Amino acid sequence: MLRRLYSCLLYLALPLVIVRLYWRGRAQPGYRMHFWERLGFYAPRAGKRPLIWVHAVSVGETRAAEPLVRALCARFPGYRVLLTCMTPTGREAGQQVFGRRVLQAYLPYDYPGAVERFIDHFRPRLGILMETEIWPNLLATCHQRGLAVYLANARLSAHSAAGYSRFGGLSRPAFQALAGAAAQTAADADRLREAGVTRVTVCGNLKFDVSLPADKQAIGAQWRDVIGDRLVWLAASTREGEEEMILDAWQAVGGDALLVIVPRHPQRFNVVAQAILRRGQRPLRRSEGMPGAKTRIWLGDSMGEMVAYYTLADVAFIGGSLLPLGGQNLIEAAACGCPVLVGPHTFNFAQATEDALAVGAARRVTSAETLAAEVRELQADAGARSAMREAALGFAATHRGATARTLDFIAPPLDPAER
Repeated sequence: MLRRLYSCLLYLALPLVIVRLYWRGRAQPGYRMHFWERLGFYAPRAGKRPLIWVHAVSVGETRAAEPLVRALCARFPGYRVLLTCMTPTGREAGQQVFGRRVLQAYLPYDYPGAVERFIDHFRPRLGILMETEIWPNLLATCHQRGLAVYLANARLSAHSAAGYSRFGGLSRPAFQALAGAAAQTAADADRLREAGVTRVTVCGNLKFDVSLPADKQAIGAQWRDVIGDRLVWLAASTREGEEEMILDAWQAVGGDALLVIVPRHPQRFNVVAQAILRRGQRPLRRSEGMPGAKTRIWLGDSMGEMVAYYTLADVAFIGGSLLPLGGQNLIEAAACGCPVLVGPHTFNFAQATEDALAVGAARRVTSAETLAAEVRELQADAGARSAMREAALGFAATHRGATARTLDFIAPPLDPAER
């Protein structure tokens, strides 16, 4: 009954969903493309190879899925990977990372008819949902059709677990419909079991296994050559409300340090530029060229270049953590050997953050004032930066291996004859 009520509410909201999609398309035209896929209508596909379906909602999940998708392609050459997402930036990231090696489409919204059309059209042999994508109608349909669906790189914070528990009558059957979950940490595993997943194992975080793109590292090294010895501090994946705090810290740091701000969402590039202008500074955009000696703030208005920014930076603050938003992942920064600063709110990546803090790869700040103090300290102490850099590289290296463990856990449903 609860799922029927949920479906009715979704149908009632459909006009608003369409309006919102087209409204977002004003800033990002990609939201207006492939509209019918969002309702479960797809163009005929070429080829008859069976499909392994991997769902990665947006950019972060797509990049986290990279080692798993590559391993699936290598171990099961008889299958093709179908990669679905929900955002145009996620779809673009899939194209950048995989090209034509995978088939791409939007996962439809969670309407019963739409998810049935999706399953009937693609007929995947196995479903893999990255991190925590729980859609009641989708999972119920897969369970009814006998399609095994796993969570990979699964995480469930205490905050999210409490949210799901408030709607347990709807969420618990969805969790129970999963064939299993490959959890990032033991704490995630415990919460997933409490939510209703029957088979859970701890496999680690796939992001530790992501290969850093050599071309992006080379770009970052080229930027470093141009900028020279000047200290570069990066504010990476910043969220709404944080930039003002970061600009407060930048003003407190003073000196000739170059601040690089890369907002999490591309639709906010112009908003952040305006915030900088209100401070009496004209930011130079990445799309406008390289910063000169007089440039104080460089606005990263590009997509897919975060590795280049981390390679360039002497120290990186990881966004989403100064405000209670849960934080973004620091693993990529650590893999680049970049010293990391994080705010007080890191519940989305609690274990990885605590591990990085414990080995000295990261430091925690609590406010704009303490952020400025840490940047000033690291600016003055090259030895401390070097020690954090070595700790970051060691931290990233020690946690690899999640891909192989995840693959062993999710592979059994695949037909050995087609591997």
